[in-house]
Amino acid sequence: MDADQAVPPGLIRRAAALLATGPAHTLEVAEAVLGLRGAPQAASRAVFTLLGSDPRFQVDADGCWRLDRSEPEPGPALRHLSFAVVDVETTGGAWSRGHRVTEVAVVTVSRGQVEGSLETLVNPGRPIPPRIQGLTGISDQMVAAAPPFEGVAPQVQRALADRIFVAHNASFDWSFIGGELLEATGEVPPVERLCTVRLGRLLVPRLRRYNLDALTGYFQIPVHRRHRAHGDALATARLLLRLLDLAESRGIGDLHGLRRAMS
Repeated sequence: MDADQAVPPGLIRRAAALLATGPAHTLEVAEAVLGLRGAPQAASRAVFTLLGSDPRFQVDADGCWRLDRSEPEPGPALRHLSFAVVDVETTGGAWSRGHRVTEVAVVTVSRGQVEGSLETLVNPGRPIPPRIQGLTGISDQMVAAAPPFEGVAPQVQRALADRIFVAHNASFDWSFIGGELLEATGEVPPVERLCTVRLGRLLVPRLRRYNLDALTGYFQIPVHRRHRAHGDALATARLLLRLLDLAESRGIGDLHGLRRAMS
């Protein structure tokens, strides 16, 4: 296995299963996990390429591998997880300063595919500044007949349930979604969160900027209706899939490994 090749996460899990039963020599790992027999130097290189950068796997001076049980076992492959990719348009400032959501979209992603979406205007209960109306195209007249957030909160909760919350600059979008849900329902759902800005910085380190335009441009992902919630959420969902593919190609097989790499 060449160092530049993708590392299939299934091989990592196969190695973990083998070493969970006890230590194994490099050549034994090569045969059981990679199907390599003979050519001990090539087999050893392949095993070190597969396992050498993963802290769960330890090797001693005699070439004997062990599984570090203090590290969590590999979880589901990244491509098998379910995500809720969120974008909000707002009245322009921070939630903590009284600003509110004017539009919300949630694009659901599962097993590497975009599955469906929720998209709705929201009445913020306060005027939208002219500068923000010019940026988003969402006017006071458009949201006048829209429901307040409490009217769409049940739909948003269902879209987020049992999924990983993803957004481009997730702390911003989550501050609004979490704040609006707390006001509307009295509780905030306990969700895992993932930020595509941070993922981009990890996986595409040579870019000068990591805003949505820069990353979608890098991956040649079309963005329709920029600065509207559904257009940006759909573009972020497609960006997420490209970033997860890139992570897996670098041997990051599960969410724990991804978080470890990001930290």
